[in-house]
Amino acid sequence: MQGVLSGFAVIAVVIGVGYVIGRRGSLGDQGREVLTRLAFHVASPALLFTTLARADLSVIFSSRLLVTALSTAATACVFVAFGAVRRWGVGRTTIGALCSSYVNSGNLGIPIAVYVLGDASLVAPVLLFQQIMVTPIALTVLDLSGTGEKGSLWQRLLTPLRNPIAVGSLSGVLVSATGLRVPGAVMDPIALIGNMSVPAVLLAYGISLRGSAAPGRGRDRHLVLLAVALKSVGQPLVAWALAAGVFDLSGAPLLAVVVTSALPAAQNLFTYASRYRVGESLARESILLSTILSVPVLVVVAALLG
Repeated sequence: MQGVLSGFAVIAVVIGVGYVIGRRGSLGDQGREVLTRLAFHVASPALLFTTLARADLSVIFSSRLLVTALSTAATACVFVAFGAVRRWGVGRTTIGALCSSYVNSGNLGIPIAVYVLGDASLVAPVLLFQQIMVTPIALTVLDLSGTGEKGSLWQRLLTPLRNPIAVGSLSGVLVSATGLRVPGAVMDPIALIGNMSVPAVLLAYGISLRGSAAPGRGRDRHLVLLAVALKSVGQPLVAWALAAGVFDLSGAPLLAVVVTSALPAAQNLFTYASRYRVGESLARESILLSTILSVPVLVVVAALLG
């Protein structure tokens, strides 16, 4: 359990620093906004580019990826169905669907993969799937649900190419697929900028907690509780059922797909919500509650399948 606890400890400390910064007002009134913009427009695209440019794309054809894709789609679709029936709006429903299915595969998934599963590469399928497929689609929906709706058909078709997160991800995939060797003089500065992404996201999240109401009690409490239930319980159960019942996985492969599915909602979802100014409290509270609940869930999964 060392990997689970150490991964959460690192995240908690950085978020705590952000909270203190917010309480002290060290970055001024616009500190969170600046960190969010830095992460969205600069640091996160750089991190995704360097990560995917060096990735082995052969993992996208693995059965583990199919389990990840199907379990992600299943839980997201449940939230979307509720959103459509209850008329929560495209923006809030999109953020809620992400909080229900988009796992923290980076700053939490990697250490847990190392210490619990014994291999950091086991988190690669979910990382690739989320950045290549889920992120561009979700951000395109958010773009088109706002100011993008007023553009021409041609502008709508090019929406993913105007989004920095999507551009960073797709550019990294292109470099990996073509085997292009990026000179160190180019890659090193990009990697250095990308290293700011996770700290910036966590600090901005910590700042946002200042003055926030207790999670699950605000205006979006029903959306939050649904998203957390789907993320913390629904997605791991669906992944287990698919992996064991459909793809006949067992042992270490089964443990790997269920553990990655049981990871909490990713902190960068709050960055997306802040960037588009929709569902911010939904993202913040869902991330916090799913992160807290994922500790006992991951302990139980590791005990039962490990």
